[in-house]
Amino acid sequence: MIHYITGGERSGKSSYAQNLALQYSDTPYYLATSRVWDKGHQKRIDLHIQDRDQRWITIEEEKAIAQAIVTDSVVVIDCVTLWLTNFFVDTENDVENSLQQAKAEFDKVMNCSATILIISNEIGMGVHATTAIGRKFTELQGWMNQYIAKHADHATFMVSGIPMKLK
Repeated sequence: MIHYITGGERSGKSSYAQNLALQYSDTPYYLATSRVWDKGHQKRIDLHIQDRDQRWITIEEEKAIAQAIVTDSVVVIDCVTLWLTNFFVDTENDVENSLQQAKAEFDKVMNCSATILIISNEIGMGVHATTAIGRKFTELQGWMNQYIAKHADHATFMVSGIPMKLK
């Protein structure tokens, strides 16, 4: 089962996903996709780690997320935006190549035997990106969000900490 959870920054996505995961399992996995970009980002990662107690098993995987999913487990993947950033940087901002690689990896995720809660951001709902690279990434994010939502069993949109069921 795939549960897609999306929304704006600080909308409550991670808390919602973590609480939902704990309803499915006493020992869920947290699959972190982020690279550490700078000290501020490390601080944000540290806060996320503090939000989880000893019941959580953390796995870090930047791109090949399907291979990190344990069979018959409950996994929170946090998050699509940072995961896509890794493809985007590694392809030198090639949207088409990044999208192709991300879709191929997500197709593998769909074949995993696990309960997967995948978190993303709706970055296209915010301020229009001022740089060409920013606009390209917003397109990449939007297309990948659509792909994941289309294939997910459930989809939830978070607004101000309130989950809104999409499907």
